Amino acid sequence: MQKLNTKLPDSPGVYIFRGSRRAVLYIGKATSLKSRVASYFRRDLIATRGPLLVAMVEVATSVDFVETDSVLEALILEAHLIKKHQPPYNTKEKDNKSFNYVVITKEEFPRVITMRGRELESGTNEVKYSFGPFPQGSVLREALSLVRKIFPFRDKCKPGAGKPCFNAQLGICPGVCAGTMSRAEYGKTIQRIKLFFEGKKQTLLVSIERDMNKAAKELKFEEAARLKKTLFALTHIQDIALLKENFHEKLAKQGTELFRIEAYDSAHISGTSTVGVMVVLENGEAKKSDYRKFKIKTSTNDDNASLREMLERRFAHTEWPMPKLIVVDGGKAQVNTARKSLAEWGLGIPIVGVVKDEFHRPREILYGKRSDLKNLGSRSVLGVSERAILLANSEAHRFSIAYHRTVRSKTMKRPTKKQA
Repeated sequence: MQKLNTKLPDSPGVYIFRGSRRAVLYIGKATSLKSRVASYFRRDLIATRGPLLVAMVEVATSVDFVETDSVLEALILEAHLIKKHQPPYNTKEKDNKSFNYVVITKEEFPRVITMRGRELESGTNEVKYSFGPFPQGSVLREALSLVRKIFPFRDKCKPGAGKPCFNAQLGICPGVCAGTMSRAEYGKTIQRIKLFFEGKKQTLLVSIERDMNKAAKELKFEEAARLKKTLFALTHIQDIALLKENFHEKLAKQGTELFRIEAYDSAHISGTSTVGVMVVLENGEAKKSDYRKFKIKTSTNDDNASLREMLERRFAHTEWPMPKLIVVDGGKAQVNTARKSLAEWGLGIPIVGVVKDEFHRPREILYGKRSDLKNLGSRSVLGVSERAILLANSEAHRFSIAYHRTVRSKTMKRPTKKQA
């Protein structure tokens, strides 16, 4: 097996294996181009990736790459390039009819939805544009939720219904249901989504900036401000939930046991319907069977009190596997609260806090005492492992919000007593 002479960056992107006459053999995405491509030249490739890719590497003569600003863009660009080039070693991605595609429909106010490959091949007339394939359905759903925060789109609601749908109230539907956006304005949004899924981010940025400047000159300041926010969102994509490292191979090579991370978060509205959750990552991957929900019994909006209650109830379950690391949402106060709670149980598990900025984006990882660094070692402090911490925190936040909505909706539906 030859080692291809290519220097790659430690950043997200798409890599392209090429053969003779620059023929495209295989296309893949990576959180880190450097580490991902290097994995193809390990001696255990046949065991970890299979004989098909071993054969591909044997005939490859070069590796090209396209660096992206985010994992989300790498995911979308990979699907676009696979569809365009039809690489022979991406056979599964090309032929498997169960894979997902993003579809823009043929309607006055087009919907943005997902379809299986078999549905597209059935010749449905409602499809105007399709993008894919996307082999991992859960990753695609997360990606679409990120895209929708940047470009709110319609998926289910009825245009002209006269009132905003639930998604419009959340700000992820532009309000075509309530008539707050015209067909022409919505058409621009659809065109921007199309460009994004075609991997034409730079073209998209130029177009939005041009429209923003035009709106400002015409004194349409609200529209200019909205476009400015869109520009910012595109250039600061927060896709932590898409970060997923292949820790299994690394730890197996080191002969290390499973590395379990538990992350905690709580949610409430003004101290009501307060809930908390615990999520688990083992070797960098979510273990959803171990997720736990807590209805907080303390009637308060004190996040530290909620965290203390969760930890007390969790460590009462001595039959549950013990974590190697605990991640809490917050700074020094939350880290200290967790440390005190664990000390009461005689536990010295390292604790980190994820500090957020005013937009709820991770700003820093707070490790507390320096001894925590020594306890964790390189697996959870240096380099890529910090991404696992952010992934755990992001997943805990997502899970807590979802659980809170469920509890709150049940509370709102509960019938009240008739007044005398």
